[in-house]
Amino acid sequence: MSWTEEKVEKLKELWGKGNTASQIAEIIGGLSRNAVIGKAHRLNLSAKIKTRTATSNQNFENSLNEKNNKIRKSRRSKFRSLIIEKDFEPENPKQLEELDESVCKWPIGHPDSKSFYFCGRSSMKDFSYCKLHLLYAYQPKGKKEDVTEKDEVPEFIGKKIKSA
Repeated sequence: MSWTEEKVEKLKELWGKGNTASQIAEIIGGLSRNAVIGKAHRLNLSAKIKTRTATSNQNFENSLNEKNNKIRKSRRSKFRSLIIEKDFEPENPKQLEELDESVCKWPIGHPDSKSFYFCGRSSMKDFSYCKLHLLYAYQPKGKKEDVTEKDEVPEFIGKKIKSA
């Protein structure tokens, strides 16, 4: 297939309107996408398409950053609400010998220090930790920014309960 003057003019027109190489090949007919890209490059038309993709990538990155900021803010506010909660059970420090199935076994401090103890709050049913320490302990890979309601048991923890 050879490029005629008509096809070249049609290519320039469609390229200027922002059509993709695939769309141009289909409109002109008898051309592949790569043939259109090659001819556009030889005609120095490729600068326009780069500008268009650069702006769309920038818009995508901006929307992604806004979404991440919203997730971080909401997660932060959920932790604040847990800490500020009025009926939140106070820590009840326990030593290793005092632990049983009903208390939170979250270690606090370094095991070699004399001030080392375990949380001691009431643990949630079928777990070793209290509500606060469950949030720290059970974060699935790739879902650290997911937001959960403070009174709900997350779905992945529910699955662990069923499989236990």
